[in-house]
Amino acid sequence: MAMQTEWLVPLAQPRQKKRLCELCLGPAHVRCAACLVTYYCDVDHQNADWVSVHAKICQLLIPLRAAPPFYTSEKERKIGEEQRRNREIFLAEVTYEAAQKFLIEGHHEDAIPAGLHALKFSISIYGSSALELVPPYITLAETSLGLGHLRQGEEYLSQAQWIVLKNSHCSHHVQSKLYRNLGLLHAAKGNLDESLYHFANDVYFACCAFGTTNNVAVSGGFFHMANVFSHQNKMDIVDSLYCEVVDLWYDHFSQFVESQYQKLITPAEVDLLTVEDRTLVDVLDDRQRSEATQMLNFILDFREATLRPQPEKKAKLLHTLAMFHYLVHDLAKADEFVMRFLQTAQSLPKRDPNESLYHLVKLIKTKQEWVK
Repeated sequence: MAMQTEWLVPLAQPRQKKRLCELCLGPAHVRCAACLVTYYCDVDHQNADWVSVHAKICQLLIPLRAAPPFYTSEKERKIGEEQRRNREIFLAEVTYEAAQKFLIEGHHEDAIPAGLHALKFSISIYGSSALELVPPYITLAETSLGLGHLRQGEEYLSQAQWIVLKNSHCSHHVQSKLYRNLGLLHAAKGNLDESLYHFANDVYFACCAFGTTNNVAVSGGFFHMANVFSHQNKMDIVDSLYCEVVDLWYDHFSQFVESQYQKLITPAEVDLLTVEDRTLVDVLDDRQRSEATQMLNFILDFREATLRPQPEKKAKLLHTLAMFHYLVHDLAKADEFVMRFLQTAQSLPKRDPNESLYHLVKLIKTKQEWVK
């Protein structure tokens, strides 16, 4: 919800200390009347910050930006500094999570102010060259790339890469995200070979971070590599990489579907329908759920548009989507993809019944009956 004009306080006093806009660092002309410590160049930036994250942190900023208290002892000063640092750490986490949430939802504009806050708090806490700054820089880069602002995205990624190169202890997970975004940047700029190099590094560091067995974290690198090869019209490679992506998600989901089925047929040990279902939390976080949706549906569109039908590959993809929708509790969609799988499977050579699909259908029907 946008801020109302009564929240804006003009700064007309000629002796007022010069203030800078919270978002663009330009001269500030309005102030938040709720906290009285946050300043903006105009109403648009005020509203943008409010919608993004200021509504959550408005009152929490007051102790940080108010004049520091007078300490009567060294002990009090240390306690005060520790409290301030803890507040900044908390605000860095809150603003970073807010930016990530907007990114996952595809609201790139709304992610910008929260991402800027996360970066500023991180700089204040850790300094300008600490590894803790890399995730906020990557978030701001993702936001810029999503909006098509390639130059700005490149600047953020350059800062992140510079920090990583200066530090030898950056986690493999963070490096995977960095190279993923460098790949996307160069793909958008048309530097296809350079983008493939970065996506290969993304896959390598994802494997280092999470292992090579059923590692869906690797799937994003393969997926984006396939899209680059598609621009190079190397469709056999594209097909192979898309198969790899589907296989990774299929194996990942199958483990959880089979686990749930075993719980269903052993009610004496675990009652599937009465125990709180935490399947989604265990299988996917919000980002992975968004990535799975994007990748699997994109590949389905590719399979359906191809002039060379490959029913076996399409059937496995439909089975994967059916498991995905079951695990995220969209039973109607799960049912739909089961039916589409069965229709596609009719054109396949005769083979043994799909036991995994039978288990999935049993789980779907059981859940549907329980909901009724």
